[in-house]
Amino acid sequence: MALWDFVKDAGKSVFGEAQAAEVKDDGESAEKAETERKVAAMKAELKEMGLGSDDVQLTLRSDKETVKIESRGADRETMEKLIVAIGNIKGIAKVEADLPEPEKKTATVSSKSPSAEPVFHEVKSGETLSAISKKYLGDANRYNEIFEANRPMLSDPDKIYPGQTLRIPQ
Repeated sequence: MALWDFVKDAGKSVFGEAQAAEVKDDGESAEKAETERKVAAMKAELKEMGLGSDDVQLTLRSDKETVKIESRGADRETMEKLIVAIGNIKGIAKVEADLPEPEKKTATVSSKSPSAEPVFHEVKSGETLSAISKKYLGDANRYNEIFEANRPMLSDPDKIYPGQTLRIPQ
């Protein structure tokens, strides 16, 4: 399992306010209910983005800021999107997941083999998709490739924020 770090205090707030647990007699029941509520909120967020499926399993670790993602049916691109989508939730600091092997490209199309590790970029204050595109893809005009690689998490190429993590296409 690989582990990716994210900015815990940046991102979309999906957890809302914690509700008092119905069972007040034991702290473990309240903690379990809170964990289940947060996992349900993350699954609802994935479903809203079109990334949720019955095959995707989320586990909130005991530190309450690390999420383990498991899926038997997701391809590499979908898993990378799941990692970014969950990691960009406010309150999540780490995402743990196994990635499927990258698809092999024919040697005639490209002499570069796909990277074994995905490339993620943490947005800094003042950065634009064009600047990020120039850094990773060598051409500022290729910003739309990064935008498309981060759909449905991004709805507009001008709406990125500091601390957000973006998936860089390979």
